[in-house]
Amino acid sequence: MRTSTVWAILLLLGTSLAAAQVQPQAKQNRSHPEDADRLGMTCAQILEMSSSEWIAKVTSIDDSNVDGQLRGIKTYGTCYDERTDRLAASLARTRKGPRAAAKRSLQDLTAALDDFTAKGLADSEPPADAVKRAYAALYEKQFRYEFYESFEAKKAAAPPQASAQAATSASAAADTHPAADGKASGAPVPEMTRAKNRFGELLDAMPPDKLHEVHSTFGKVLDVQPLAGTQELAIYRYAIFVLESPSPPAGSRAGATGAAAAKQMKPFVAPPF
Repeated sequence: MRTSTVWAILLLLGTSLAAAQVQPQAKQNRSHPEDADRLGMTCAQILEMSSSEWIAKVTSIDDSNVDGQLRGIKTYGTCYDERTDRLAASLARTRKGPRAAAKRSLQDLTAALDDFTAKGLADSEPPADAVKRAYAALYEKQFRYEFYESFEAKKAAAPPQASAQAATSASAAADTHPAADGKASGAPVPEMTRAKNRFGELLDAMPPDKLHEVHSTFGKVLDVQPLAGTQELAIYRYAIFVLESPSPPAGSRAGATGAAAAKQMKPFVAPPF
């Protein structure tokens, strides 16, 4: 009788210990549901790829193209935010980060960009779908990262990947808008001028009420703080991405030939970094 009681107690203790070991592991697995969306890769490995490459990788194994894009954008954005947070924390520890006034400027810029983005996506034609909105949110993360990156003491040059991507974007824009840009002299038109011209074209295509609303909110973005030339160009390119249709409206290519057809088929700004 006593032996049976001892075995029962030992069995109960063993079951309790096994359950105690399983529960933390289950809890740990549930705490990171996004791990499955990383396809077994770390954030560092994911960020070695461009967002377009990563999203294409996720989409290629997803039954739904839309779902694959949204999952890919979300995962890339999470990793991008984590990297920015680590950089901000590192700068704070070394006391080399932005001061309070600079942080307020970033907050003001973010709020102005959010306002412009909300109105621009709603007023663009056609209005942005879920994928375009997700891409815009991903694109906007770049401004926060570059803000903190500018405070790095040893930042002698842009990272190789960023430089390559910037060069690719500039090349894509140059292909979309010929260097001569209609001028008899054939002199290259500065990228800033091309960006402002394209932004103006998109505004002019809007009904007057939407035009004034979007133009006003964009003006507030530029008024937040004095902008360096590179940041101003980045903001114009972001604004073009927000307003530009993901593809030409049905029937808009009819009768278009040569450079005109190429301009209709290629966006001025490709999906973000």
